[in-house]
Amino acid sequence: MDILQKILADTREQLIRRKQTTPPAFLESLPSFSAPTLSLAESLRSGPISVIAEIKKASPSKGEICRNFNVEDVTRAYTTGGADAISVLTEPLHFQGSLEYLAKARQVTDVPLLRKDFIFDPYQIVEARAYGADAVLLIATMLDPVQLHDLHQAAADMDLECLVEVYHADELETLDLDAIKLLGVNNRDLRTFEVDISHSVRLFKQVPESIVRVSESGLSTGDNLAFLELNGINAALMGQTFMRNIEPGRILRQTLADSRRLTEASSQLAFEV
Repeated sequence: MDILQKILADTREQLIRRKQTTPPAFLESLPSFSAPTLSLAESLRSGPISVIAEIKKASPSKGEICRNFNVEDVTRAYTTGGADAISVLTEPLHFQGSLEYLAKARQVTDVPLLRKDFIFDPYQIVEARAYGADAVLLIATMLDPVQLHDLHQAAADMDLECLVEVYHADELETLDLDAIKLLGVNNRDLRTFEVDISHSVRLFKQVPESIVRVSESGLSTGDNLAFLELNGINAALMGQTFMRNIEPGRILRQTLADSRRLTEASSQLAFEV
């Protein structure tokens, strides 16, 4: 069993228990379920390359990333540090995430929140809405086209946007690209966890320019961001570098500044030539 299959098997077991203890009617009664949502797509479209800063306590490949973890402090730091959106890992077993982290983040920021998890059931969409998400991640690698379509529609019915993630080029052929606002390309193979930062650049050449393009995984520096921006990518999802630092907001701010300096220098050089 590869890593993705193991995570999915565990998620299914966890979901069965959550459905038994927390019915949809309860989730729909929570205040955030009916609160207005923010547009992730609009937040990522404007200006230079955007950053979706990730709140991630641990990962299967790296183990514990942040020991002194306080979700409210990290959320505030990301917001003041210049994040255009924040991704919250909610998977509990392999990433030590929680839906409660999503709810706590919602209380202290006014930027869009993405629920990042292994979503395959409409119940998880209801959870995301109830705990304050503005968007959800849908991973094409683990969903068949019908599942992906149905989950995308379920999210839209609840005023949530979807960041649809692909890894393989052939997955693009299964998508209705006319219906997708946000597309993410994972630079990490979810089956082996190997990373190639250029992978997203290559795949996005096959994608209409109207779609907001998000490069995911393996990104840590201003050089990475500048490289992506110069190749027409709108946003980067990154967080491990920030989460390992006691001042995640400062590191985010510096990374964005480095990216803009490098991008401007490259543009000036092209103009002079």
